[in-house]
Amino acid sequence: MNKILTPSFVILSCFLIGGMIFKSIAPRKCGEILPTDSIFVLTGDERRIPFAMRKMREFPNADLYIIGVGAPHGKIDVARPAIIESKSKSTYQNALAIKKIATEKQLNRLVVITTEDHMNRATYLIQHEMPTAQIIQCPAVLNGMPPAKRLERWTTEYIKYIVTLFGIKES
Repeated sequence: MNKILTPSFVILSCFLIGGMIFKSIAPRKCGEILPTDSIFVLTGDERRIPFAMRKMREFPNADLYIIGVGAPHGKIDVARPAIIESKSKSTYQNALAIKKIATEKQLNRLVVITTEDHMNRATYLIQHEMPTAQIIQCPAVLNGMPPAKRLERWTTEYIKYIVTLFGIKES
């Protein structure tokens, strides 16, 4: 019995159980978006901006902010202009950029669009920077991805989330 409960086995078991919990608490559906909300889309995955554009068709009066290094530098084809922040290069820098915009615009309610595997960490970092803000999660689902690639992405985000919980924000 003692051989089964080696420290390595216990650590691996905790890691696997934690990973299952991490995935299970990630939202699969968009929270309630109000017509005048401000929508922040974090770049980094090709699904995020098209997903945000579909949301903009549903909520044409919402303000759209595209945050991150993957933000396109040209004009985006939407009914209303988007505000583009292209200096931040990490999720933590995205959170700081969102905080700056939200403070300047006096926003207390933020809709955050990112992929489902990235949502937990992104929300944690934004909430850490803006503890009184109401964050509405709106995940772009990872459809059509091979299972091995999906597992790799979830594992990478889970490890980054753990590292973030230990106070290392630039992971």
